Formats: sequence, structure tokens, C-alpha cells
Amino acid sequence: MGAGNLGNVMRNGGQVVALADVDEQHVSGARRRLPKVPFYRDFRELLDATKDLDAVLTATPDHIHALVAAAAIKRGKHVFVQKPLAHDIWECRELARLAREKNIVSQMGIQGRVATGHWRIRQWIDAGAIGELTAIDAWCDLSYYPWGHASWSTNSGRKPAKGQAVPKTLDWNLWLGPAAFREYHRAYHPGTWRAWWDFGNGMMGDRGAHTLDVVFSILGERMPDVIDATSCGLNPDTHPLSAIITFRFTGKDGKRPFKVTWFEGTRPPRPVLLPDNQRLPGEGGIIFTGSKGVILAGVYADSPRLLPVERKKDFPEKRPEKGTLPSSIESDWLNAIRGGRKAAADFAYSARLTEFTMLGNLAKRADGKIVWDEQAMRVTNNDPLNSWVKRPRREGFEL
Repeated sequence: MGAGNLGNVMRNGGQVVALADVDEQHVSGARRRLPKVPFYRDFRELLDATKDLDAVLTATPDHIHALVAAAAIKRGKHVFVQKPLAHDIWECRELARLAREKNIVSQMGIQGRVATGHWRIRQWIDAGAIGELTAIDAWCDLSYYPWGHASWSTNSGRKPAKGQAVPKTLDWNLWLGPAAFREYHRAYHPGTWRAWWDFGNGMMGDRGAHTLDVVFSILGERMPDVIDATSCGLNPDTHPLSAIITFRFTGKDGKRPFKVTWFEGTRPPRPVLLPDNQRLPGEGGIIFTGSKGVILAGVYADSPRLLPVERKKDFPEKRPEKGTLPSSIESDWLNAIRGGRKAAADFAYSARLTEFTMLGNLAKRADGKIVWDEQAMRVTNNDPLNSWVKRPRREGFEL
């Protein structure tokens, strides 16, 4: 993702003035592409040494996001952070607070937010194309199991008993950052960290941050107060193999009760209105069920379909006016900096979206029901889970 972000920044007039990566092998492609740009192992050295720096883009494992972003914001730099925004709910709220106090332009990397699909779904729902919204199902049918079956799947579902030699190109201490120390193993790096609770937010943070974006937006950024989950293959080290999570909005906020169901490592029931010759989107998607119809879309709110097909006559697909949507989530950020405005997924929004997904992860860990007090930032019926709301940090890696 870092390479893709870098390319989009450069295509939209951004000048790269410095690079940092804890693994010289991992950044080798970018260094060949930008041979004259200074390189640092430690992002803190980059921030201290680079004087002509306006903005910082962070594309690291989840547990490092807040560390880099907070350091940059405190120096008054505009910040782009890959999704999910952070690794725990406290980090999300801290980043939102810092961005607000320092008045910087922030953005989280959820490309679907500035794409046509997101726009069209909002248009259809606002126009009453499916009537009153009655339920939302969303899913990611990818799974880390069987272990090692894909480049992003770790080769071990439990913490290895013995470590391995640290690659010469890697600063393992910096890679661990705020996480508790453990010996290096190929099971974690490169590219296989997402399944581990200590480093990644799992599919809930990876795909959920994309897929639930349009859901969270349409719900008016409401936060659920009861979340329950059933997990399969749960263990203390890695995210479960599959889970079904129900986000319940009980109506305590004065609005009508509602629920959103997230299916992870599996799929939701097939909509009755889906024609027999059509399939659910591959890898993940969303089903908006209303009193008069259904909207079905993909992982990034892409390729939305209005069902039954007859309703498309009354609600034909429209295209956004020219210039309404930016070419990429990175270009929206750069244009926001240049224009002195908020970006589409600024931290005021994306911190709450990420918190929404993290409540799903807390419920997965409970493998049951949790009750969430948003104001107090606490789980009220399962106190041990609160240690995951604000994770302990290793000395030297405080925000």
C-alpha cells in the first residue's frame, strides 16, 4: 500500500522529500525510484532532520499507525494514515484530538469514500429507492486459515515457541514499536502481521474499515451500545477464523433501534430479491435491505445494484457532476491541504469509523455480548476487555 500511496501522491503533484522504513529490503523499490531522496530507518530521525516537510503519509502495520501520526501531528504536519487508523480505541481518540488541536489536514486511506459507488448508494437511499432501511448485512469472506495459504496469511496460528534470526535488513525493535517484545519470526514479517492481535486489527480493521464506511456514514455515524459476536477458532494470539458480529443500536440515543450484522470468514444469507443467475460480490460486500427493495454492493461500496431491477426505471443510475469526486483518496487529501479544507475521511470521521470496527473486535474477543459506554470509553459488562480499549505500550514508544 505504501508504494501505491506514493505513486498517487506523486501523480497529483506531491514532492517526496524523505523516506523511512524499518526494513531496507521492503523499501528498496521506492529507493530505486527516488535515488536522490534521503532514507532513514527511524521515522523520528526523518521528522527531526527534514526541514522542508509539509505532510507525512503512513503505511505501516496497524500497531505503528498512531505512533507515527501523533509524532507528525505534534510537529504541525498534515497526515495521511492507511486504514485502520489505529490499533486501539484510545489511539483513535487521541489522533482525532491532536488533529483538531493542531488544526492539520488529516485523512485515512479508504479509497471507496471518494468513489462513485459510495456516492450512488447515498443517492438511492436518500431518494427512497429501497424505502425505509430495515437491516444491513456486510461481510468479508476471506480467512487467514488455512495458515500460510496466501501472502497475507501467517504460516502459524499460534505464537512460535522459538524465534528466528533477524534479517540483516530489518530493525526488529523498531518494527515492534509499542508492542510487547517477542523474538522475530517469519510468521509476523514481512506482510503476515495482520492476523496477530498484537499487530493487526484483522479483517474487521482491514476490510471492515472499507466496507463499513458507507454503512457508518448512512447511519449518521451512530455508535452501537450493544455488540455481540460468535467466533470460531478463537485463540489468544490470532484473530478468529470466522465470526458473526451484530452491532445493536438500542435506541438509547433517541433514534429508532437498528442493527448491523458483520459476517467474517463467511457470507450472509443470499437476498431473496437477488436473481437466480446473479451472485454475491466476491470477497466481501454490503446488503442494504429496505421496505421496498435492496441495494447490493462490493467491498468498497463498488458496483452497487438496485433490486428488484424494475425499480431502476424509477431510480436510474446517475453520474456525479464533473469535478465532484477526486481522482483518488490521496488527491483529495492533497487538494484539501492546498485549499485549506477538510479531507473526505478526516480523523474527526475516520477515528469514529475505526472505533466502530474495533468494537467488533472487542466482541470477537469476548465471544459473546458486550455493552459499550461511548462517553466513558468503557465496556461495562466485561472489565478485562478494557485492557484492549487502551493497550499497554513499551517504554520509548508512547504517543
